[in-house]
Amino acid sequence: MPPELRPNACRDTWAGHALEGAQVRVAGWVHRRRDHGGLVFVDLRDRTGLVQVVFNPEAAPEAHARSHELRSEWVISVRGEVVPRSPETVNPDMPTGAVEVRATEIDVLARADTPAFPVDEETQVDEALRLRHRYLDLRREPMQRHLVLRHAVTRAIRDHLNDAGFIDVETPILTRSTPEGARDYGVPARMQRGSFYALPQSPQLFKQLLMVAGFERYYQIARCFRDEALRADRQLEFTQLDMEMAFVGEEDVMVATEGVLTAAFAAGGVALETPFPRLRYDDAIARFGTDRPDTRFGMEIRDLGDAVSETGFKVFRGVLERGGAVRGINAGRHELSRAELDRLIEFAQGQGAGGLVWAYVEEDGGWRSPVAKFLSEAELAGIGSALEAAPGDLLLLVADDAGVAAQALGALRLDLGARFGLVPQDAWHTVWVTDFPLVEWNDDEGRWEALHHPFTSPAEESLALLEDKPAAARARAYDVVLNGVEVGGGSIRINRPEVQYRVLGMLGIDRAAADEKFGFLIDALRHGAPPHGGIAFGLDRMVALLAGRDSIRDVIAFPKSATGQDPMTGAPAPVEPAHLRELGIRVDAPPPGAP
Repeated sequence: MPPELRPNACRDTWAGHALEGAQVRVAGWVHRRRDHGGLVFVDLRDRTGLVQVVFNPEAAPEAHARSHELRSEWVISVRGEVVPRSPETVNPDMPTGAVEVRATEIDVLARADTPAFPVDEETQVDEALRLRHRYLDLRREPMQRHLVLRHAVTRAIRDHLNDAGFIDVETPILTRSTPEGARDYGVPARMQRGSFYALPQSPQLFKQLLMVAGFERYYQIARCFRDEALRADRQLEFTQLDMEMAFVGEEDVMVATEGVLTAAFAAGGVALETPFPRLRYDDAIARFGTDRPDTRFGMEIRDLGDAVSETGFKVFRGVLERGGAVRGINAGRHELSRAELDRLIEFAQGQGAGGLVWAYVEEDGGWRSPVAKFLSEAELAGIGSALEAAPGDLLLLVADDAGVAAQALGALRLDLGARFGLVPQDAWHTVWVTDFPLVEWNDDEGRWEALHHPFTSPAEESLALLEDKPAAARARAYDVVLNGVEVGGGSIRINRPEVQYRVLGMLGIDRAAADEKFGFLIDALRHGAPPHGGIAFGLDRMVALLAGRDSIRDVIAFPKSATGQDPMTGAPAPVEPAHLRELGIRVDAPPPGAP
């Protein structure tokens, strides 16, 4: 029997001419068809690549005659002989470009309608159309490359963790609703009418229970669900690499994390340098205005409080007197028009700042700025020194509450870094952000909420602060950031029931409510819970970074659109009234389009 090969099933064999003279069968989709007036050439495609098939009217008249019927995306099977191409027709850009298959027989396995968009070209196609016909979009070379990359990354993760003594354990998809930050998806329970399961936002509580159960090294490639607003790096359902370890501290988890991330990114052709640098949360906010700092370029934020501490400029003076901050960045030698400067002011205001001060440094150290006349020479010099300014540099200052100033300048730094081409596209900078606050104040709800989640352990020295000074309490939490993208976050968990009660109480969940919502966890902690901690990584984000894509939708086989819909299947869709009655559910308003 002749070998049965996909078009590019063995690149080395094809490229090395080892199959020359062999009788083979190849099968796939018609990628392109070219009729040269005698010979007909077909590029045959499958997931592994392309191979050229030639139909010669003299060598195989029946097959040649049938080749005239072929159209784009028809599925065919061809038998023939592998022959070398003539030197002038060798295609060095194609792995099989030195040979072709001289067809002797052809079978049409399936015909195809005209595709909604070209599959054989890398043309821009509207995303809604791509998602409507995702099966066609997935045939395109970029999408296939992305999913093969995702497979390679996932395989590398599993191989590394298996070798490191971790075990893969599945946790439930149908579980109980618990307040973990985002809105849960509810699933009605037919056999317990009026009750609902929840789809898990993460396996957080179950992986902690596994630590209590004695499985001290766990991982899972887990599906997670969060009913929240969508954006380029967020889907309603997503995949995360979930890890947990017992008898560990922060350093143990960080070392294990660096190992698995290094293996995962190596599968995508990227070498990450270890150990990853460390940056305290407060320092990240002060220097970069965010806890997801992009450290590939400078333009760091500087505090200018000392330089203007005695200023008579009312704007700066008023902010400092109410406990605010004056901070700035040096944007370098970039001459902008007044209209462009006005747009920077609007940008800063859009980030919550009251305004933005701009200034160009003159040769004598003076400023070209609307506020120059309000500042003394000593103050100008002090600001210039703090910002390491040189003649021609553009300085941008914000005077506001410390958090607002950091937010505005951090966002402005990223915008200008991209605009001025300061971000190296081939660099990979990873950093740990540590020493997070335990809680943050939610103005809308008038209460404290966990910065990570309610099961994060406070630092030992912060235990005395939980009731009286929660804002000062620190968490044993850590995030790993790559090129300004948070790819993973985790913490050492609470393993003592009384501490868990205290943290939940600080969040407004009293003891009775804690027992009602989290009784199963607290009961487990009473039965001998080892110190444990872990981390979770956004697998979709990691692959998108490796693929150079801004949207995780480009690395997910069947994602939802930006509105949370699936244009291909029509989900979400109304449910039959009989099904609703069976579940004991009444819909107050009929869905749009329902009869």
